[in-house]
Parts: sequence; C-alpha cells; structure tokens
Amino acid sequence: MLFVLSPAKNLNETDPAPIKKHTQADLLQESELLMQQLSRLAPQQLAELMHVSDKIALLNAERNAAWQLPFTPDNAKQAVYMFNGDVYEGLNAATLSPTQTDYLQHHVRLLSGLYGLLRPLDLIQPYRLEMGTPFANSRGKNLYEFWGSRITELLNQTLEAADSRILINLASQEYFKSVQTKALNARLITPVFKDEKNGQFKVISFYAKRARGLMVRYAAEHGITDPEQLKNFDSEGYVFHPASSSEQEWVFIREQQSH
Repeated sequence: MLFVLSPAKNLNETDPAPIKKHTQADLLQESELLMQQLSRLAPQQLAELMHVSDKIALLNAERNAAWQLPFTPDNAKQAVYMFNGDVYEGLNAATLSPTQTDYLQHHVRLLSGLYGLLRPLDLIQPYRLEMGTPFANSRGKNLYEFWGSRITELLNQTLEAADSRILINLASQEYFKSVQTKALNARLITPVFKDEKNGQFKVISFYAKRARGLMVRYAAEHGITDPEQLKNFDSEGYVFHPASSSEQEWVFIREQQSH
C-alpha cells in the first residue's frame, strides 16, 4: 500500500530537521535538467509564469540561482520536513517516532513539479514550481509533458518492490494528473473528506488538505498495511461514511462542531 501526497508551496527552511537520516531523490537528473531551464528565467518572467508577486518571484529567482547538486544535509533538507502547508501540519512528521518515520519512508510518496516523485526523507533544496505551471521546456509545453511516464513508471517500480497493488491517492487533482492512471499497476482508492456546513456535507479545501495529512499520520501511528483498516480513521472527528462511498472513492465526513 502506497500513499501519494501533493507538496506544499510554503516551505520551512529555518527549523533543523529532527533526524539526520536522509536519502537522495530517484529523479534528480531530471530535476537538474528542469532547473537548468528554469534558472534562465528573470524574476519578471517568473512573476508572469507563476502569477506571483514581485517579492515571491525574486525569492524564487534567487533559489533557482543557488540550486546545485550534490545535495547534502548542509545545503538541503528532507522533503517531509521542508514542506509546510496544511497537509504537512496535519501530518506533523517531526513528532513521529523513528518506527513511524520509517513507515512514512516506505509507504508514502510526494509528487513534485521539480522533483517528480519523492520519498519523505529525500533531500531537497527550496523551490517553487507547481505541477500545473505552464512552463514550456525541452520536452513540451508544460510539466505533465516534461515528466511524461516517468512518475508512473517509478510508482509502478515502488509498488512492485513492496509487493503491493494498492495506491491511496491523497494528492490534489493538479498533482495527480501527473500520474498516468491507465498505466498504473494498482487498485486506486481516493479518500474524500467532507465537512458539515449549513446542514450539508461539502469538501472544504483547508480542512480536506489537513485531513489528508491526518490520515497519513494515522496510518503511520497504527502501522497500517491493509487499506480496509483506513476505514477506522477517526482523527479530529472524521468518520467513514459507507453510504456515500464507492469502491474507488472512500468518503469520510465530519459533523459540525457545536461550540
């Protein structure tokens, strides 16, 4: 069983990683090729391409200029501690035990516009390159064309090595589009998290992102290897809702909290 998550735009570059253990990303040569092209863009071009402020564009032009291999713990940080968005706040990997962190390393993969597919403890340097960015490159008009079948092939290799045929998709649509599902040698399960609002259950982005991280944390804490056990997920008030679920889509709902 393998989980896939999206990365985060927010990065935590300041706090040191809680553990020394690290690995190198499998697709770093591809990342280097992409960065050679990305680092040619001036801040103004980055601002237009990514629809970001001048300040953010300048920061990322500086990051791109500083990006260089090889990655070491002195110039890079493990991905699961670098990413700092809602998903990663729910996951809160820094507080997991060594055994639970090992679980993450074996059972979780992070999709990335620049790095393709990461293990949680793969070292990365700071960047911003969302998968949906229409960045024309040597392989096509966007990052989906750049990565092509590479991410899917690596997922298949990972699943085969783990003797597993189940992929739990906890990534956003933007990122999961980089996976060629027809070529994936796995059963796909997509958990969906809905919160009650005005008497109706809806996907509320902030809560749903956090819940994705909470589910991975729950799996790590319980050492889950059978997806059926995920139906017991109950963090922060979520419960599995069989009537709304299908074989591919598992719906978890949370009733409105009375204050």
